[in-house]
Amino acid sequence: MAVVTHPTQPIEGQKPGTSGLRKKTPVFMHRHYLQNFVQSIFDAIGGASGKTFVLGGDGRYFNDKAAQVILKMAAAGGAARVIVGQGAILSTPAASHLIRKRKADGGIILSASHNPGGPNADFGVKYNIANGGPAPEGVTEAIFARTQEIAEYHISDGPHVDLSTPGETTLEKMVVEVVDPVADYATLMEELFDFGAIRAMVQGGFRMRFDAMNAVTGPYASEILEGRLGMAKGTVVHGVPEPDFGGMHPDPNPTWASALMEEMMGEAAPDLGAASDGDGDRNMIVGRGIYVSPSDSLAVLAANAHLAPGYKAGLKGVARSMPTSTAADRVAKELGIGAYETPTGWKFFGNLLDAGRATICGEESFGTGSDHVREKDGLWAVLLWLNILAARGEGVEAILRAHWAKYGRNYYSRHDFEALPVDDANKMMSELKADLPTLPGTEIEGLLIRAAEDFAYNDPVDGSVSRGQGVRILFEDGSRIVLRLSGTGTEGATLRLYLERYEPDSTRHDLDPQEALAPVIRAAHELAAIRHHIGRDQPNVIT
Repeated sequence: MAVVTHPTQPIEGQKPGTSGLRKKTPVFMHRHYLQNFVQSIFDAIGGASGKTFVLGGDGRYFNDKAAQVILKMAAAGGAARVIVGQGAILSTPAASHLIRKRKADGGIILSASHNPGGPNADFGVKYNIANGGPAPEGVTEAIFARTQEIAEYHISDGPHVDLSTPGETTLEKMVVEVVDPVADYATLMEELFDFGAIRAMVQGGFRMRFDAMNAVTGPYASEILEGRLGMAKGTVVHGVPEPDFGGMHPDPNPTWASALMEEMMGEAAPDLGAASDGDGDRNMIVGRGIYVSPSDSLAVLAANAHLAPGYKAGLKGVARSMPTSTAADRVAKELGIGAYETPTGWKFFGNLLDAGRATICGEESFGTGSDHVREKDGLWAVLLWLNILAARGEGVEAILRAHWAKYGRNYYSRHDFEALPVDDANKMMSELKADLPTLPGTEIEGLLIRAAEDFAYNDPVDGSVSRGQGVRILFEDGSRIVLRLSGTGTEGATLRLYLERYEPDSTRHDLDPQEALAPVIRAAHELAAIRHHIGRDQPNVIT
């Protein structure tokens, strides 16, 4: 074996963010592209020499081949050890846990999260730092800068490493440790939750359906739900990770998990329905006959977390992304703990978690987590719901209604307009931002605007300021409109329109959310002139 140095040229690509670099799979498979980006990661963190890394991914197309490239490049860079999931499989939260447990220097996660997979679909590479969380802006900026000047990369010419069986081998002088991708994570879940109480609930006739969407949480859910908690075989559907996710779009929302939604709204529905995404960091919760919005889920979990052993001492604080509804804020106020509103991106939660200011965090985009790792964690959220159901002896609908009766209901929805021409989307946002100073005091659709701003976040931990995080328009009655352009897709721009209306009157808690939000929706379209700019007024996805 020998280390080979390849001359190369800078790569063209978007700047990686907390979700890593995402491109179409053929782009990553193009000559030198993956190698250049991986070398840029190693260069940006001061080299791989002597370091320990965690490696794994969600099993999408090219996952296995990319893992071999990264192992050979880590060996060429002098890494001491790489801990890799068996079959190059690791969910994102499981990777975060391994980084923390094994005190690794960082980890490389192969995933495009909830984006489709396949030969012509999406692929991604993400770097997590030593706390187990996504790389902060300083690191991603350094990686991007390096991609613009890279001239060579280093790779071992050694053979592929057998990743099919747990154990240790060497590549150059580097130890490759293949581990069971599920075991450590499952043990952590057993420490956090009352598996005995959940098993007793199952033995009493409780039934659920978990849709793994042919993605990475299949093996985790099968081991924990069917294996350790005793649920019936078949509780987990679409449980085998496939390179193209079986043709499914692995995004756990009512649109893409429609089969689960249909089952949960049917006469023979089980007690709980849940789904997770491509890399296992998102979740959808559905009760028998009732859908739980991610914002409501975060609020309910925060209000009831003390029922689980891992959180019996109470919460230090609750954090939510700015577009997420304010429902969790009301819980934090009742509990007398801190409530934090951050930009979108789990790295902002990481600062609060590391500083001991928050325990539970959540995003409206179906991501929820706690201080057990530094990523959102889909299966963790499902297990906390199970623990709450077992402790309270009530169904999902009863728990939701009791929550609304106590705190009021925050009607909430997100409308996604996908694959927009980037120039049109940017022009719409620029014109809206220019109008913001003139909006306070304006009445539109019967709603009085109290404030309008381009959200900026002052991090209470490190003092950093993050500007331009999304336009938010606040109304006197507590309603909100938030508009952001998202870069999580690989084609065009996505406009995310977030809509919220607070309803304290319990006699009005049974409205259809889109009906309850109708005046807010009309106000948003008028204020942003959406149809004028993008030529359409109907979203691709409503959640």
